[in-house]
Amino acid sequence: MTLQVLDLGIIEYETAWKLQEQYAAEIAEGKRPPTLLLLEHPHVYTFGRRGRQENLLWDETQLREKGVAIHWVDRGGDVTYHGPGQLVGYPLIPLIPLSQWERRRGEGEMRIPDADYVGYVRKLEETLIIALANLGVAAGQRPGLTGVWVQADVHSRCLRCSPEDRRKPAKIAAIGVKVDARGVSRHGFALNVNPDMTYWDGIIACGLQEEPLVSLADLFPEPPAMKRVKEEVVRAFRTVFTAQLPDFGSL
Repeated sequence: MTLQVLDLGIIEYETAWKLQEQYAAEIAEGKRPPTLLLLEHPHVYTFGRRGRQENLLWDETQLREKGVAIHWVDRGGDVTYHGPGQLVGYPLIPLIPLSQWERRRGEGEMRIPDADYVGYVRKLEETLIIALANLGVAAGQRPGLTGVWVQADVHSRCLRCSPEDRRKPAKIAAIGVKVDARGVSRHGFALNVNPDMTYWDGIIACGLQEEPLVSLADLFPEPPAMKRVKEEVVRAFRTVFTAQLPDFGSL
């Protein structure tokens, strides 16, 4: 089975959301291979299933002036930001074999399948950690927290960041996913490449008030081009998921 990678450029959030629905249904029916959507969104705040309204800090006037849309969606997690200069990836892959889904469907069983949800999130983190390493940034996971982080020694390179924040680890990529009743993943990851970081001021990102955020542009005099970042992410994704999802053949 092959992995199809689609680069959608800049696309409205709602349009991409509907595309995920369509493609996930086709994947579940065996009509489309596992698919990785790469894209950027216009300015938008999205709230996941654990989203809290109080984590939105800007009022309607500020949101209108900044051109920010808001969506409440079915992924995990709280509120996050997407915007130009941030690489968003939506992997649509079956986390259970198609034959298992067909058997359950034939038996009238429509519950969420026994997919390794946490393991899948860890693999997405691993994918981004490998890609960032190939881009020259050491990053990792933090116990009890979802996403990808750079340690304080790396974060200290951020000239935009406050001296207090530069002494802390910083989040460079967020992850929020859903696995549907057919076992196909939705939503995914968002990697800060070169976005306007002031848009994070409008929310308490992921409900973590004291955790700073950083981008690749904060860590390099000249940040890597989005094209290069996409190439490294795709390469790392193939490496991680080919090795760890053998039931689906060679990605």
